Amino acid sequence: MLKPVFYFVKQIHAYAGKILYINLFAMILISLLDGIGILLLIPMISMTGIVNIDAGGTPVAGLFEYLQGIPASIGLPVILAIFVVISIIQNLLQRHITIRETKIQHGFFRHMRVKTYESLLHADWRFYIKNRKTDLINILTSEIARASAGTHSFLQFMASLIFTSIQIAIAFWLSPVITVFLLLSGLLLIIFNRKFLRRSLELGGRNYELGRNYLGGITDQINGIKDIKSNTLEDSRLDWYRSITKKMEHEQVEYTKLKTKSQLYYKIASAVLIATFIFISFSMFQAQAAQLMLIILIFSRLWPRVAGIQASMEHIAAMLPAFKAVIAMQEESKSAKEFDLSEKKDIKPLHVKRDITCWNVSFKYKKESYALKDINITLPANQMTAVVGKSGAGKSTLIDLLMGLNKPAKGQVLIDGVPLSSENLISLRRAISYVPQDPFLFNDSIRENLLLVKPDATEEEIWEALEFSSAAEFVRKLPENLDSLIGDRGIKLSGGERQRLVLARAILRKPSILVLDEATSSLDTENEAKIQEALERLKGKMTIIVIAHRLSTIRNADQVIVLDEGSVIQRGEFGQLANDKRSVFGSLLRRQMEATY
Repeated sequence: MLKPVFYFVKQIHAYAGKILYINLFAMILISLLDGIGILLLIPMISMTGIVNIDAGGTPVAGLFEYLQGIPASIGLPVILAIFVVISIIQNLLQRHITIRETKIQHGFFRHMRVKTYESLLHADWRFYIKNRKTDLINILTSEIARASAGTHSFLQFMASLIFTSIQIAIAFWLSPVITVFLLLSGLLLIIFNRKFLRRSLELGGRNYELGRNYLGGITDQINGIKDIKSNTLEDSRLDWYRSITKKMEHEQVEYTKLKTKSQLYYKIASAVLIATFIFISFSMFQAQAAQLMLIILIFSRLWPRVAGIQASMEHIAAMLPAFKAVIAMQEESKSAKEFDLSEKKDIKPLHVKRDITCWNVSFKYKKESYALKDINITLPANQMTAVVGKSGAGKSTLIDLLMGLNKPAKGQVLIDGVPLSSENLISLRRAISYVPQDPFLFNDSIRENLLLVKPDATEEEIWEALEFSSAAEFVRKLPENLDSLIGDRGIKLSGGERQRLVLARAILRKPSILVLDEATSSLDTENEAKIQEALERLKGKMTIIVIAHRLSTIRNADQVIVLDEGSVIQRGEFGQLANDKRSVFGSLLRRQMEATY
């Protein structure tokens, strides 16, 4: 059960190193000082004269006799001073340990976040196809935090174990028989409370699933808030939200009930055991007052620690699903690793001199039927190639292969005759600018959104890119021009303005390959014409690959490739394909023209 926990403890060890051992040594020292402080209580009480306690029969009787031989006027201040010094040293050490543990915990928390995020960023595209976006966000936020808290509980558990062990050793030295009796009683309680650990584990699993579903649902609803409001779905969505938050509330209350119930059992049991222990000590073991008082003192301090150990174990059990989820995500993303950019900073973008070729390329997602079958096409350098076809024909899949996001199941993608592989993949990616159908912009200024791809771009280069994309005109009209804030995902701009801004960002990078994935499908005629003009200006300067939904956008393409059910069925110039009225391309073009009129 604790295997995932030990994984994280190893990670903490790798992160913190010798600091853990220093803390461990300090914990042992604190426990020893605590024991010495307790042992000083007998001569201290005796010297006050209030109660005369005979330490005879205890293992420390000789030391106590020596101390009690000193006059009370001298001995008592000395013992009190020693007691105060021990207490100061103990609390200073405790403060130092607490600060160190906080640094370790939060430093490790950040370390795990960065490590997990790094592994996610370096995972291949197939990994993101398989996993839900909100599950990844849940791991990076809630579950790593829960795992970090669980790791802290394990360290607290270890601290309590060390303290308890030393206190038991002192008690055993004072009275082996009575200590064994108490230990057996404690062991019985721990065995009896195993059911609390099982229930904590079950609660942890339910909390993980609820948190995952909550984040997934709320993200979907915020992303789809326009659909919710336009279709008056507020009530149904609110009902879902009330339902899931009620379940989350119930689980938290159940966990508190479980935790307080186990602690209640411990406190009742401790009262019964102490009463039984005192009775048996006097009636069966004829314990001396000094010996009995020391053991009572030790165990009155020790028993809450034993209860704390149980509480830590319950908390660890509740956090186990989080541990497992984080580890599973780390392992999955590591196995899907593409490359590490930090190790390959000096790789330059490639320049396509001749062509990009697909040679007998086939691709499928897992065990599904082939999404692409036997693709043999050539995309000439510095020309515009358009890829068209019905929905589900395989257009986006082909683009993903050309960008190296997916690997062919069969065949090869060749760049100037050189197969695309891990060796030249980074060079290819650095040569590509990609403009998606749904443009993504950050909630920042226009300037910051453009500088994202080229931080050292000059003002002149920025305006040049805006001119190329036909975006300069509307940017100049904004109150603060380049420094205007555009809102979440660019919501303050129209769809056409967002699309042209993303195109400007793509051009600013000065790529040798520009990929537009249905970038004009949601634009009006005016904005489509502006994008078309921008593409015309770029022809001959870079290799342009366009997935076209609107066929009017690609009238000036040098080559049109028509896909149907994963196969290339037509290839040629726009006019040549348009003249064949019976072909798929001719049919698509005719339908769009009819829809226009």
